[in-house]
Amino acid sequence: MVLPQQRWQIFSPQPDLSREIADSTGLSPIIAQVLLNRGINTTEAAKVFLDPELEDLPDPKQEFPDLIKSIDRIELAIKNGDRVNICGDYDVDGMTSTALLIRTLRLLGGNVEYEIPNRKKDGYGINKTIVKACHDRGVKLIITVDNGIKAYDAIAFAKSLNISVIITDHHDIPKEISEIPPATAILNPKYQVDPNSPYASIAGVGVAYVLALELSDRFGKRSELENPLLELFTLGTIADLASLTGINRRLVKKGLRLLSQSKVIGIIALINETGIAKDKQTGMKPEAIGFGLGPRINAIGRIGNPQVIIDLLTCEEMGEAIALAQECEATNRKRKKLCTDIEEEAIAYMTQKKSEGFDITQERVLVIVDREVQNALTSFKNKKTKSTSPEENDLSKSKGWDHGVIGIVASRLVERYGAPVFIGSYEDAHSEDLGTDCQEANHQGATIRFSVRGIPEFHVSDSLEYEYIKSIRNKGGGHKAAGGFTLPAENIETLRRGLREFADRENILPSHISPLINVDVLADLSDISMTMLQACDRLQPCGLGNPDPVFYSENVRVLAQQTRGKEKVKHLSLTLDTGNGEKLKAIAWRWGEYCPVPDYVDIAYKLRANQWQDTTSVELEVVGIREATGTAMKSSQNLPKQLQLQYNPAPIITKFPQWQKLSEAPRPLPRPLLLYGCDRPADKFQGDVDCDRPQRGRGYQAIVLWSMPPSFTHLQWLIAIAKPDYIYLGSHIPSVPSIDQFRAQVQSLDLENIKILNLLDLAQQWWIAPSAIVSALRELNYICDFPPTLPLDGELLRMQKWYGIAINKIAVILADQK
Repeated sequence: MVLPQQRWQIFSPQPDLSREIADSTGLSPIIAQVLLNRGINTTEAAKVFLDPELEDLPDPKQEFPDLIKSIDRIELAIKNGDRVNICGDYDVDGMTSTALLIRTLRLLGGNVEYEIPNRKKDGYGINKTIVKACHDRGVKLIITVDNGIKAYDAIAFAKSLNISVIITDHHDIPKEISEIPPATAILNPKYQVDPNSPYASIAGVGVAYVLALELSDRFGKRSELENPLLELFTLGTIADLASLTGINRRLVKKGLRLLSQSKVIGIIALINETGIAKDKQTGMKPEAIGFGLGPRINAIGRIGNPQVIIDLLTCEEMGEAIALAQECEATNRKRKKLCTDIEEEAIAYMTQKKSEGFDITQERVLVIVDREVQNALTSFKNKKTKSTSPEENDLSKSKGWDHGVIGIVASRLVERYGAPVFIGSYEDAHSEDLGTDCQEANHQGATIRFSVRGIPEFHVSDSLEYEYIKSIRNKGGGHKAAGGFTLPAENIETLRRGLREFADRENILPSHISPLINVDVLADLSDISMTMLQACDRLQPCGLGNPDPVFYSENVRVLAQQTRGKEKVKHLSLTLDTGNGEKLKAIAWRWGEYCPVPDYVDIAYKLRANQWQDTTSVELEVVGIREATGTAMKSSQNLPKQLQLQYNPAPIITKFPQWQKLSEAPRPLPRPLLLYGCDRPADKFQGDVDCDRPQRGRGYQAIVLWSMPPSFTHLQWLIAIAKPDYIYLGSHIPSVPSIDQFRAQVQSLDLENIKILNLLDLAQQWWIAPSAIVSALRELNYICDFPPTLPLDGELLRMQKWYGIAINKIAVILADQK
């Protein structure tokens, strides 16, 4: 039996504080612990979280410096009858933002039109071609939505043509002030807005919403626009996976109630077409948007015509809306098939690579390109069937992967493999005159378009800005979790080398390459009930920034299991024993390949309502599964244990020495001398020499570091107490134990009988960094009052790099302590 390889990160329980919050809010302690895990750690914050309306919101005109200027300029355009062009984006955020502003400006009497760049022909955002077309049509004002903050050239061009531009965007601003576009006004929560502002987390549709609402106030039309605008805001915010914190949480909570009884014709038609209309009875949850409405809208932006969505969300006639909603449904079915086909090819390719010795934990970044995948699979099938005829092989006829959907597949591959994924598609439409085995022909003049998805330890935007990679790619960008760019095909291997180098620099470890499951709190299956599900609903809306609670239960008995699903996508369906004579149904989406699982497992899961006919019951959505902890391990000795550490910070350094390599030091060395280091020679240095520990109050002329100390803190202690004029650094590198060796070393300690562990002394004795010792202790389930540590393999790697650190880097680090 094979189980998914995952890493579970379980929050530490805080029973006293969870009880306090439970008593003040009426929540159960287990749900109160979830709030603590979200950073809600006071009774006051918990009450505001549960009822966001309790918090007073600042005036957005005070938060966005250019908001009044933007309203003034739009008001002038409306009064003068100027043509206004909204330049949107083809994703769900951009399309809902565009529709939102169109509805607003039309109701206010504006002469408004819109333009959305073609995903395949134009790429992302406003460009000079769009600006020139606007100028030719007599447009006087362009409003960008969900783009523009990095479009310096296009906006400078507009300015040269006397076209005003208002940027509404939420993406990261350029690092250099000189690269910020010369727009008439800029509305962006990352531009001159307090990072602690409740508006800091809004998406592009949130910026458009703020502008539209304040503009409607100026014209006295707020009451007519407020609810429709909030519906579009809610739709765009959830579907774009914006963080449901700050003002987003407050507005989405209210907007979901409006969506349940929507008055927007296009939304009504889409709700009815998707089959989620039943949620209207109880109030929608974000998943109804994320899995129901959002994909239909997003599918149009990815492989269809964005005008369909703009027309759908702005139309006023139900017949037209129904036809447009049906087109969304058909396009989404096509999108789903494309994603499934691409994912299957990618998985088959990875399976083949693994059989050939490829180790993703060593590579750490997965780069997959359509033509490489299809060529490899074709070659493999030909060898297997001893066929050389392309006509006999379906894969040889495969088309290139559609650029519009590869980002979705990238996300699925991250979930499967736990590695950052760079997935690419050739932009030359896979010309049929290129042979399937002609690698050089594949690269000549071709460009690959990449979509990127990351893991928590891998910052996508930073990787794209890494000098080695930035120098070989074309246009692109992104944020921490996702991005995109184009690359000349001849640079594909250079990209792989650059990503390996970036992963080294960022300490991306083999242990990081595994799907991460964030688990909130231990629960007993016998406690799972509709009452508990209703308590979870008090935490809604859940999404990015406020994820659904994830519970886990140990040693769960599987009574029955089977696969479900149509065609090739199979799901794992389980019947579980609650331990009190009852049964619970559970579903693990897309995990059919793991059937059968063992009879006893540990599971991590979310709670879901399962509606069948007129009955509603609670069901588990399994997100994690591993071998059962076992009843023998559920004793008190396996519970987290507190270990008191003695770890005194180093004194302040008052005298900063000069550094020099020992091999280049003058002879004889100045005295008195302190000799220190791992495996230092016993009799190599004679005369006025002390070893290992400096004597307080004695002024040392120099220290000889035969090797670096086990940590920077040890080095600080040496310098602060010895106060040397010089430090001569030797070249000896202490040996670093393997993970297994070091775990055994830590387990050899009599920890049960150690009242206080002197961390610095033990580190000195073993010549191991204190952080590595703490990392091993935490693996053994000890709670240590110590700063966060890397996984043990990361700490040992970091220690090895520390022992070989260059003198100039040490000097810089020490200079920062002044």
